[in-house]
Amino acid sequence: MNRLLLLSSLVAVGAFAAEPPAAAKLRLVKAREVKSSSKETVTGQLFPSRMLPMGFELGGRLAVSKVQKGEVVKPGQLLGSLDTEISDAQVMQAEAGVAQAEAVAGLALDVAARNEKLKAEGSVSDVQNRQADVSAKQAQAGLALAKAQLAQARAGRRRHELKALFSGTIIDAPDTVGGMVGPGNPVYIIMQLDPLTVKVTIPENLRAAVKPGQKVRVEAVGGSATSDDAVVKVVIPSADPQTRRVPVEVSVPNPKGEFVANTLARVVFPVGEARFAFVISSTAMNSTGGDHVYAVGADGTLKKVFVTVIERRGAEVVVSASEALDTVVDYPTTALVEGTKVTQR
Repeated sequence: MNRLLLLSSLVAVGAFAAEPPAAAKLRLVKAREVKSSSKETVTGQLFPSRMLPMGFELGGRLAVSKVQKGEVVKPGQLLGSLDTEISDAQVMQAEAGVAQAEAVAGLALDVAARNEKLKAEGSVSDVQNRQADVSAKQAQAGLALAKAQLAQARAGRRRHELKALFSGTIIDAPDTVGGMVGPGNPVYIIMQLDPLTVKVTIPENLRAAVKPGQKVRVEAVGGSATSDDAVVKVVIPSADPQTRRVPVEVSVPNPKGEFVANTLARVVFPVGEARFAFVISSTAMNSTGGDHVYAVGADGTLKKVFVTVIERRGAEVVVSASEALDTVVDYPTTALVEGTKVTQR
């Protein structure tokens, strides 16, 4: 009887031991394989690609302002104009001068032509003929002078209008009209904000790795704007004499106005050979005892894999690992143990 009880107990214990433990339910996320390289991150200021303070060549009273601050303008668009009462009168006066000079020149040419015929007939002396010819030439010179004065008056009239020279955004404009403006004094300021230009410097030893036309990543400092389509515009072939760093200008596309001119931005330059890496959620990283993640193997068990951070991208991080990563644990805890079988929560 005792043997039977012992045998039954052993069978029950064996059956209990053979039952597999329940898999732990954890939040799992996929890792994404990418090509990455070593990075050099530098910070610089974003500048408008073009900026132009615009004023009138002539002084006068501002009569009309056609644009407001923040407005986007196109090349040739009228910005504002000065009062044209005096300039209109000057143009009319010059037109009258041309009409008078044309009449005088026409009469002088007729006299010269008639004297030429009379001279051939012997009715006019050579001196009289030459005097008529000189008078005709003087009248023609007077006509040319009158036309030049008319052209000058019309040019002055046109200079009472100010037009945009390129597409851009009005940064400054008069709030009211009627005030006097001096010649050359800025009245409007136009900035081209797409693209922007960020100016940075890099160490001299990285100059060979950074080339014009190369795509780089730009991130706004203190903002969420980013772009992977920024392009190195120029690498200045002269280092700063104080820092020995090489100036670089990067063109940053800004079609939606997400980047703000005259603020700071980070430029991420790839400076090494491209290699395979993995993009994972930043919340899948655990730094206790060194940067690592808990990867889920093909058999569904956990394995601790140490990683090296290459680049941080806000909610994501690019890492290199000693082995391929497919699925990792999100929000890992120190209680996780290698070999534990897991399933998706």
